[in-house]
Amino acid sequence: MIKAHEYRAAAPHRISQAGPSTRDLLTEGGDARLALDPITGRNRYGCSPHPDPGLADFGSSTASVISERGFDAAETLRGRLYRAEPRGPSPAAYAEALERLRGGLIGLYGLNDLDGLDVIFSPSGTDLHLILAELIGAGPDAPLVCIDVEPEETGSGVPAALSGQHFGGHASLGAPVTQGAPVGAAAHRFVAIPCRAADGTLRPEIDVEDELNRVAQQAVDAGARILLAVSDVSKTGLISPSLSAVAAFKARFGAAAEIIIDACQLRLAPESLRAYLAQGCLVAVTGSKFLSGPSFSGALFVPGAASERLKDRLISPGMRAYSTRGEWPKGWVAGQAMAEGVNVGLLLRWEAALAELAAFRALPPVAIAAFATRFAEAVTARVIADPLFEPLETRRLDRAALGAEVSWDQIPTIFPFLLRHAPGGRGGLLSLAATLDVYRGASAEPFPANPAVARARLGQPVRCGARDERPISALRLCNSARLIVEAVTGGEPAAAAVIARAMAALDRTASQVRAVSRTGRI
Repeated sequence: MIKAHEYRAAAPHRISQAGPSTRDLLTEGGDARLALDPITGRNRYGCSPHPDPGLADFGSSTASVISERGFDAAETLRGRLYRAEPRGPSPAAYAEALERLRGGLIGLYGLNDLDGLDVIFSPSGTDLHLILAELIGAGPDAPLVCIDVEPEETGSGVPAALSGQHFGGHASLGAPVTQGAPVGAAAHRFVAIPCRAADGTLRPEIDVEDELNRVAQQAVDAGARILLAVSDVSKTGLISPSLSAVAAFKARFGAAAEIIIDACQLRLAPESLRAYLAQGCLVAVTGSKFLSGPSFSGALFVPGAASERLKDRLISPGMRAYSTRGEWPKGWVAGQAMAEGVNVGLLLRWEAALAELAAFRALPPVAIAAFATRFAEAVTARVIADPLFEPLETRRLDRAALGAEVSWDQIPTIFPFLLRHAPGGRGGLLSLAATLDVYRGASAEPFPANPAVARARLGQPVRCGARDERPISALRLCNSARLIVEAVTGGEPAAAAVIARAMAALDRTASQVRAVSRTGRI
């Protein structure tokens, strides 16, 4: 098996030969969110399928534009696949390539010694939630109740996916489906528990924990099983519910509950990931957030004990629209029920993400922590000082209940903030619609053209309640593995340059706020 730090993508070089282009393949094998706008050439997340060096990209909590490193890794793999099979890789070659990536992902996180650890690949984190809900709901003994804390801060399709419903009009492999219809014989019950009050402030943790236990107890008393989705971390950087509450929940409900850690942001140190798996939790990750690989690359870590419980379960035939046989570990009955399809887009996106992960894992943890702290202090100070910004309330990242060694992942890397109208304008916070205008304007090409004005991409607005009877949302400026690699490997000049770009991104955002305020937009 591949050990930590040993994953290597092939030497980067541009390849010209027959077959679909890397650019085209990177936009395939996902749902409508990957489709490119014919005018902008970007997907729904505002990302293009090729590097964009002129963009100050701090939007990794939503998605990232592919880097030169990632694109080279993906293009090299594409060339190797199509040289071997000019008409495209066979299902066997696809499964073999994914097995190599599976080993690379496990090895880079230093998890080779965990007996029975399995990894299921999938196009997105939402697809992973659907797969797991269908797997757990396939048990014949009891109905399934899925509980998610603050689903507004997870993927928009996650509530439907946990309900066992089609979450869009097209499935990941391209088939048209009926949004909202059950994937299997029937939908599961879904319960959302808010962690924020109506105005976006945080509810007391004890209130969230009490409501969680009450809902779960009612489900168990009614003869149901539970799937609890725990965010680490959410779109605004929250661990929700608290991990001490999760530990108490696990002790209280035992075998009646399955726990999935929604770590699709993947802002986790290896020590924390290992601790979750050692405690029997399934962990959903993606390569497209903190790792800054291209949009749509999901993986589910299944620890040995959970694998033994789930690997012999049947799964609904409706899942064939979302998954192929090669994406499952060998020996899983559900995988054998899938068709022998090939999703080259998924393969290339994970290849790009693992190239980013390999570069990141080569850094000393102490250097990662030092730059993450410096970045956090600079961004926090800038947001607090600007009258056009209001920091969104968050909590300290507390993973003490895991019992893992403290690492860089205790330092925030997502910085959410609300927008305020400029003085002389309407006053108060910008509405959800006006915040979206600011978000789009910050990343747009300036008109007239001005090379001195940097385009800046932040995390998409996240709805977080209402103020003055208007819905509001928060933008997010984010650190990422790619930015940390740039800062640490390039020394002080590079670290200063990354910080300066972050400050420029906030300056551009403030400029857009002033422009929106002048229009009278509420």
